[in-house]
Amino acid sequence: MTDSGRHQPALRLTRVDLDALPSYVPGRSPADLARELGLPEAIKLASNEVPYGPLPGVVEAVTEAITTSHRYPDMGVVALRDALAQRYGVDADRIATGCGSVALAEHLVRATCLPGDEVLYSWRSFEAYPIIVATSGATSVRVPNDAGHGHDLAAMAAAVTDRTRVIFVCNPNNPTGTALRRAEVDRFLDAVPDDVLVVIDEAYREFVTDAEVPDGLDYLDRPNVAVLRTLSKAWGLAGLRMGWLVAQPVVAAAIRKVATPFSSSTAAQAGALAALTQVAEMERRCALVVAERDRVTEAMRKFVPEVPTSQANFVWLPLGERAVAFGKACEARGVIVRPFAGDGVRVTIGTPAENDAFLAAAEAALA
Repeated sequence: MTDSGRHQPALRLTRVDLDALPSYVPGRSPADLARELGLPEAIKLASNEVPYGPLPGVVEAVTEAITTSHRYPDMGVVALRDALAQRYGVDADRIATGCGSVALAEHLVRATCLPGDEVLYSWRSFEAYPIIVATSGATSVRVPNDAGHGHDLAAMAAAVTDRTRVIFVCNPNNPTGTALRRAEVDRFLDAVPDDVLVVIDEAYREFVTDAEVPDGLDYLDRPNVAVLRTLSKAWGLAGLRMGWLVAQPVVAAAIRKVATPFSSSTAAQAGALAALTQVAEMERRCALVVAERDRVTEAMRKFVPEVPTSQANFVWLPLGERAVAFGKACEARGVIVRPFAGDGVRVTIGTPAENDAFLAAAEAALA
């Protein structure tokens, strides 16, 4: 390179609009925090993982699958789609799989939206939604959460325009844990035009205990409804990344068409198949999480009375401008939580001992 070339302005090689787009924030490494604080270990309650390890049989299935890692995986994910179809009572041609439900959300927007089309969602909700929409060239329409930190479905219905192509309904909502009930979901779906795809994002469905919170699969008789699920949370496969979607066959086929080829690895498919045989153990672990969720909620309401009732595996603390400071105070005591600046803090439910450590850190920060 010539000397004059070194002083030329840098060429623009990426999209200008991405400069304003926030990056997805993963949970901080507990090993890094432990080294920083000089502790033997730190506790991570930031990423909504289930703390009890892989389900029985998963490690063995994945280990066996690795012996064929020199071969491409089954791109059609046939065995897993058949297993999901049998368990949930849907046709396999209505199922698509992907690298977690977040990848399927990305594929959905890619398959439905052109530049200028609108994607509607509540805010605050899943932090990947605005990233997915922006990188697809579509336009985000954010409808503020209601006073109870949940979706304002009436306002969302009113925000639909002739440019709306997709609506994400996160139920239970991440990061607030609030859940919509059947009657309000029914009214909302009745109000949405038939040519708008409503995506019910149910990553935390297995933790729901309120009988009035509907199962999204019950709405599959509506042609404009798609349901997202994941095996990352309750099924303990966060590190393998496997999500699935149920929709009309034509929608599922479009998702499979736009998905990255061979993105569902052999190991992920094998682990998912093994996990799905462990329904009773999955449900037992979810019950442990739910019991601790209720205990942590009750304890935190002594310091933050506005903590909403959660139907997920985490608790939302609506701390507003105190969120970041609270997160730092917890980290100083070796507990990693997930602050959202200006809004609140999401705290994943861990083991009883981990939750006790968090409650001690919270009391020190808030009392």
